Order: sequence, then C-alpha cells, then structure tokens
Amino acid sequence: MHRHRFESQQHASRVISDWIQFYNTRRPHQALGMKTPAEAYRLAA
Repeated sequence: MHRHRFESQQHASRVISDWIQFYNTRRPHQALGMKTPAEAYRLAA
C-alpha cells in the first residue's frame, strides 16, 4: 500500500478492500499450514 498513489479517498478504500479480500481468501500463510485465513477460519468452526 505504501507504494500506491491514490487518486481519492474512494480509490484508496477500493484498493485497500481488494487487497484485504486477496489477503484473506487467496494468499496462503505459512503459519496456517499454507491455508488462507478464510480456510483456517472455516476449518476451525
């Protein structure tokens, strides 16, 4: 995010929201056994 130039607050909100969605649903985490946070949460429930 620190390298991204935002054109407006709305643009920043959209880009950050997209990144959070990617981070939680598509990016595997080593600490979670290479599962995404969404997968780990679903398995813990």
